[in-house]
Amino acid sequence: MLLADLVQTSNEVARTSSRNSKVSLIADMLRRCALEVADGAAPGDEIALATRYLSGSLRQRRTGIELSWGSEGSEGSEGSEGSPLTERSSGSEPPARHEAGIVTLSELDEVMQDASEISGAGSSRIRADLFLGLVRRLTIEERTFVVGLLRGGLRQGALESVVMTAVAEAGGVSLGEVRRAVAAQGNLAGVAQALLVDGPQALENFHLTVGVGVAPMLASSAKSLAEALVKTGPAGVEWKLDGIRAQIHKQGKEIRVLTRSLDDITDRVPEVVELMSLLPLASAIFDGELIALHPDGRPRPFQETGSRAASRIDPIVARARTPLTAYLFDVLHLDGVDLIDEPSRVRRAALERAVALVHLTPRIQVADVADAAQLDAATTFAVDALARGHEGVVVKADDATYDMGRRGAGWVKVKPVHTLDLVILAVERGNGRRSGWLSNIHLGARDPQGRFGPEDGFVMLGKTFKGLTDEMLRWQTAELPRHAAGPTDGYVIELHPEVVVEIAFDGVQTSPRYPAGLALRFARVVRHRLDKTAAEADPIELVEVLSQP
Repeated sequence: MLLADLVQTSNEVARTSSRNSKVSLIADMLRRCALEVADGAAPGDEIALATRYLSGSLRQRRTGIELSWGSEGSEGSEGSEGSPLTERSSGSEPPARHEAGIVTLSELDEVMQDASEISGAGSSRIRADLFLGLVRRLTIEERTFVVGLLRGGLRQGALESVVMTAVAEAGGVSLGEVRRAVAAQGNLAGVAQALLVDGPQALENFHLTVGVGVAPMLASSAKSLAEALVKTGPAGVEWKLDGIRAQIHKQGKEIRVLTRSLDDITDRVPEVVELMSLLPLASAIFDGELIALHPDGRPRPFQETGSRAASRIDPIVARARTPLTAYLFDVLHLDGVDLIDEPSRVRRAALERAVALVHLTPRIQVADVADAAQLDAATTFAVDALARGHEGVVVKADDATYDMGRRGAGWVKVKPVHTLDLVILAVERGNGRRSGWLSNIHLGARDPQGRFGPEDGFVMLGKTFKGLTDEMLRWQTAELPRHAAGPTDGYVIELHPEVVVEIAFDGVQTSPRYPAGLALRFARVVRHRLDKTAAEADPIELVEVLSQP
């Protein structure tokens, strides 16, 4: 299939705001691709490639191709000075008209794959020459599309959920069937490939398999325990641990430990492997949390726990420095029986029969949400979890099945929300969907004693773009340049510390990147505080207090 045809569809998708229209356009494109594959006019894997590209991603996780941009607005042009897309810098002429629009999806994928495999001395230059050879054969619209894929900012308004719906429509099956196949075993591209080549019966091959990662179930949020229980009805209330989400597969003596993103960390957590090896089970898939604890049982800083998943040092040394405790809270498969469609109460009972309680997340049952005594007991349980240093609790409906890869009402997390009033020290230009707007803001706390700089100055605590609505982005883009402390045409605009913003966050962690040695975890914007001056921003001393366990 020609890249030009797919780019045309992408542009049509971008021009419509109707979700149904986007779905129809993408479904038609996939059907055309499937017909070409069936006729032998296109390789069989181009359906998967088309699905990936329309979802805004490449098959390769990293290509090593570097794009140099003079400004954020370069995305729609041939390329800025110094960019591999700049015909002037290459010394060649733009592609002739008869050469335009001849690149296929497979050819694009081949170049990306070759680039990803290049290594060694001079690899950057070799990779750039390889990419430039492709660029010379692309139209302007195709170049813009490819750049969007490389930057992860394809601007067509079609997230994977839209493409998933289109795959279901093109294949003549329900969205639920496609979603389950994607969550159970494999990515959307692989499911689309199988469905559109082999038909609806191919989805039966995408099932729960020990050793193959499953998209984890996620929790929605509530402001209070009572609110959460209204959503769930009868439920179990469990500690919410701030650790490494772990999906643990056991098949005989073979153990695999996967993270929330399904990265394999088995060789980095030998103590978890040892624990699983001792369980007298033939096969199992567990969901749980790995966490580093102090001798008194209180959690160590998340960074210490998280380092075990990212660390490349000797796992034996890492284990001695930061031992992990495993807490299991769900079981999806047990000794040849899939439990994923069983209600939570059944899965929990099976888990308690298979694993000693000491290895399970502490839990209290609320059988009657209208019973004041049970609600009081659950509230006491939640308060105790916080007092022990944990994040809060998760309320899990008794009748909830394990909804792979989705955030629904079956699980509801409840944890206190901290907020600070901070100043905006700088702002970065957005990219992808936020191109043309000022987006990522640099956050600063007041430093009245000048401990980290000039007296009555400000100290940076991190950056965030999360929580910003389109309305907030429009306001920032119009207002923040008025507070500029220097040029306003760069990627980062330095600001006078005058605009106050309310920031919600999940905690404070140590960070050598910032002067105070502290950074906010999961910071997100609540609102711009136009009613406050910089002198009313929260001081760094308050942040230090919040950083204490």
